[in-house]
Amino acid sequence: MRAGLADPVLDAQGIFRSVLDALSHPGRVVTVPSALEPPAPLGPATAAVCLTLLDFETPVWLDPAARTPEVLEYVRFHCGAPICQSPEDAAFSVLADGLHLFPLGRFQTGSDEYPDRSTTAIVQAGEIVEGVGRRLTGPGIDGQRRIDLEGVSGRFWDMLGENQDLFPRGIDVLVTAGPRLVGLPRTTRVGD
Repeated sequence: MRAGLADPVLDAQGIFRSVLDALSHPGRVVTVPSALEPPAPLGPATAAVCLTLLDFETPVWLDPAARTPEVLEYVRFHCGAPICQSPEDAAFSVLADGLHLFPLGRFQTGSDEYPDRSTTAIVQAGEIVEGVGRRLTGPGIDGQRRIDLEGVSGRFWDMLGENQDLFPRGIDVLVTAGPRLVGLPRTTRVGD
């Protein structure tokens, strides 16, 4: 069994602040303050987000790449989170295989009355490159930001556009790469 957070309270607070910063400022790349060595294929930022946000009340769906015995044991032991068999039942999802990305439209998008009852997707990329690539605009962005994602299906950006069309419903996305993450909430508009 791989170790979890060294100091669960203090480490989780720092990670939570990083996630809030990433979601409050879409397109800003933040480094997660953690020295985790999670089981493959989870990256350090993905594991840190899971250990901080998942608990016994937050069902999680793992894509086939992440659904290994080691990852299942790690999530169950450190988070206590129930593992969903159906993506529609998940409060969170871990998509470890960015190249063969599971359709984001299959997750819970909330309702007009309760848009907060939607899934938050954690998508692993190979690399997050700042200053180039897709143009991001919307709340929390001063003007625009540009990011490119390596190791993620080209369909990802189309799925984000479809997600934006659902507003105020839709899912929020955290993209991770190693110890880094970027937030792409449903309010973020993606252009070329």
